[in-house]
This record gives sequence, structure tokens and C-alpha cells, in this order.
Amino acid sequence: MATLICGSLAYDNIMTFEGRFREHILPEQVHILNVSFLVPTMRREFGGCAGNIAYALHLLGGDARIMATLGAVDAQLYIERLDTLGLSKEHVRVLPDTYSAQAMITTDLENNQITAFHPGAMMQSHLNRADQPGIKLGIVAPDGFDGMIQHSEQFAAAGIPFIFDPGQGLPLFDGESLRRMIELATYVAVNDYEAALVSNKTGWSIEEIASRVDALIVTRGEHGAQIHHAGGIEEIPAVKAKQVLDPTGCGDAFRGGLLYGIDQGLGWSTTGRLASLMGALKIEHQGPQNYAPSRAEINERFKQAFGYELPQGA
Repeated sequence: MATLICGSLAYDNIMTFEGRFREHILPEQVHILNVSFLVPTMRREFGGCAGNIAYALHLLGGDARIMATLGAVDAQLYIERLDTLGLSKEHVRVLPDTYSAQAMITTDLENNQITAFHPGAMMQSHLNRADQPGIKLGIVAPDGFDGMIQHSEQFAAAGIPFIFDPGQGLPLFDGESLRRMIELATYVAVNDYEAALVSNKTGWSIEEIASRVDALIVTRGEHGAQIHHAGGIEEIPAVKAKQVLDPTGCGDAFRGGLLYGIDQGLGWSTTGRLASLMGALKIEHQGPQNYAPSRAEINERFKQAFGYELPQGA
């Protein structure tokens, strides 16, 4: 059975600022902010949350099905990419007379990021339906707002367990719509900043959010992650990367590990650790889809990091 990954397919234009944002942004002057950052290097990568999550899940051997929209103006490169990777295009819709989503990402020397995003075809993601036959598990990742709402409703109505991952789409949600998404979801995945924002918008504490889903996953960067579930709080350690090159797509790689662990019934302790490892493998490489360990290499890194063999599933 397959995992349906609802979210964006995008081209990431990634730039590096050879300084620190904090040295050029004055907190007391943000109301008149006017800053320019010189970025001597730039590269274009295949990205988007759905593409990145599917890539990680595919590396692990999962059956990843992308549900997303591309613009016909520039879709062909991504279509060819999916063919090369062996990822299904069955639920990828190409829309006429529009561009695909584009992210302009600038990273400083402390791995802080400033991103500008043009949604393009992503705004029509609601044209796709998530209640597809043969789907065992799903995720609603950042996408067009209407698409995120409707795909969550469709997953829930079809009885398909899914992760709600608001991510960069969080500013689109008010308290009422966030509460609705949490009540529909089986799992919620956010980073620590997003967790605080969700709590603030919904008026629910972290504990109250966790009580409404099977698990609340909160990633905490170099401090690992916490998984709140019925059995308590699982503390997930961060995996030390061999080198830290680029954080772009690390959260998506983590979610690919989550989906694989949930699908395979690995339990929260192992699932969280596998997700943590996938994030570390990603950060060792430039771009969100350029790390390519074999499954044997993933298994070996898991054993090195945690001292036991990665189970092969339930």
C-alpha cells in the first residue's frame, strides 16, 4: 500500500550569504527594514515539500506517491526528474499558462534562512483529491491553502491516517482552521517555533494539542525531537552529521523517515531515530534532493548512531 504525499513541487533557487543576518538587521528598526544581501553563489535545485519528502521515503524503500501541481511553463524538468528517480507521476497535475512554485532561499553562515516563495501552480492544488484508492497513509504538507484544507478533510472522510504538517503554510491558518486541521489529523508534525505558534493561534497548550492526535512530533534542530503520544514523551536525540553543509530540506527528510517508520510499524522510539538520521544525512549535502545513500548505508549509519539494528518492519 502506498503513502500519498500532498504538498508542493518547486524549484529552489538557493543562495549563500557569506555573513550573519543578525549583524545586518537591527531589531529596533525592523519597522523600516531595507536590507540587501550580496550572494556570490546561486544554484537551482529540485525541491518543494512533496518532492523532498517523497525523495526521502523512496530512499528508504517506501512506496511514495506525490500529489502536487506543476506549471506547464517549466514543468518538464521536474517531470523528467521524477521519471529518472522512478517516482510515480500519477497524481501530479500540470496546469497550463502558469509557472511551477519557485523558492528563493538565502542561507547565512549560521544556517539561518530567509525565503521568498512564488506559489504559482501550487495555488490550484485543491483540484487534486486525496481520497485515492490504494492509499494506506498520507501527509498534508505545505501547499495551497484550499488544497491543505480539502486534502485533510478528504483523508479524514476516507479513514486514511495522515500527518498534518503546516510548516511554511502556517501563516495562512487562523486559530479556527488550525483547530479543525488538528482534530482531523492522526499526527501533527511541527518544529519548536511552529509548535509555539500553533499553541498561540489555537489557544491550546502543547499537551492539549497532543491529546487530540495519536502523536505530536516536535523537531528541535540540533537538540533532536520530542514525540508526544499516549505512552508519554519520546526524547529523540539528534544524529551528529559528518559535516553541516545545507539545512534546506532537512525537515522534509525527517518527515520521510517518519512516514516510513509509521508505515512499517517501527514504534515511536525507532521511527523518531530513523527520522533524525534522515535529517542528518540530508544536511551533509547541498540541496534538498542530492543525498543518495543506499539502504545498506542507511542501516549502517543507524547502527553506528544508536547501537542497534534498524528493524525491517512489522
